[in-house]
Amino acid sequence: MKFSSTDRYIATDDLTIAVNAAITLERPLLVKGEPGTGKTELARQVADSLGLPLLEWSIKSTTRAAQGLYEYDAVSRLRDSQLGDERVADVANYIKPGKLWEAFDADHRQVLLIDEIDKADIEFPNDLLQELDRMEFYVYETGQTIRAKHRPIVIITSNNEKELPDAFLRRCFFHYIRFPDADTLSAIVDVHFPGIKPGLVSAALEQFFEVRETPGLKKKPSTSEVLDWLKLLLAEDLAPQDLRKDPRQALPRLHGALLKNEQDVALFERLAFLARRNG
Repeated sequence: MKFSSTDRYIATDDLTIAVNAAITLERPLLVKGEPGTGKTELARQVADSLGLPLLEWSIKSTTRAAQGLYEYDAVSRLRDSQLGDERVADVANYIKPGKLWEAFDADHRQVLLIDEIDKADIEFPNDLLQELDRMEFYVYETGQTIRAKHRPIVIITSNNEKELPDAFLRRCFFHYIRFPDADTLSAIVDVHFPGIKPGLVSAALEQFFEVRETPGLKKKPSTSEVLDWLKLLLAEDLAPQDLRKDPRQALPRLHGALLKNEQDVALFERLAFLARRNG
């Protein structure tokens, strides 16, 4: 099984190597990078490229590692016992499999995405060490041991909001998705907007990188945001000359797609004020 770029996803050489190395080593692939650089989409495209089903486990601040294995609904069982329901005799009726259980029990190999693992409690990664390493876990309520029929391809994403434990990192193959350069970003644009005029792409990306590299910017616009911006430019039927930047004007056209907080908007307004004052 070899992953490569798809018709809808441009993977750089180093990213392709990282995905295939993780598959060969049978290790989880830990992917970090700026928000909006395609970490979550990577898992979907790996599944598409390899022709495998995808299971997505989106992590929240309240998510516990045990939920990925299974959940035991003791409250429903107690209620049913009070009502005399015959189902209470079998505790398995109250066991709900989690995403890891689904991946382990599937008849065919799966791609399992554990998305934004850094949102959870600091102990969350440690609580999954054995399950991801041994590809099995024990169900205490039923006495079962659930073993993976086929080892899933595990892709874990992180926005680097908190440090992950060393013991967890040792079990992963790591890759950091760098922000794409101008040529790669142009290729990504071509995938999403086939037939777009090269002049508009060139003008838009030039202005985009100027915005992104502005000193003092709190949140740099990402790949997904430049794609949204281009979609708006096309909808407005703007020409390359419409994007030519006058330093005395405060903000880029349709800037709401690129600047996502009031501090950055104020920064551009201050820069425009200085430009006007200096003539």
